[in-house]
Amino acid sequence: MSTARRRRREAPVSPGAGLVRFFEEVESIFEITPKQLVVISIIFVVSIAILNLLAR
Repeated sequence: MSTARRRRREAPVSPGAGLVRFFEEVESIFEITPKQLVVISIIFVVSIAILNLLAR
C-alpha cells in the first residue's frame, strides 16, 4: 500500500481538542443557579408585558 493511502486513513487531529481543557480550567466569576435564572426570566417577561401595556 502506498504512503498516500496510509496518510488518508489516519484520523486528523481535532483543532478544538486543546480548547476543552482551557475552558475547564477557567473559573467563572458569576454563578447563576437555576432558581435565579427562572426568577430573572419571569421578571424580564413581566417587564416586557408592562412596557407593551404602557405603549398602547
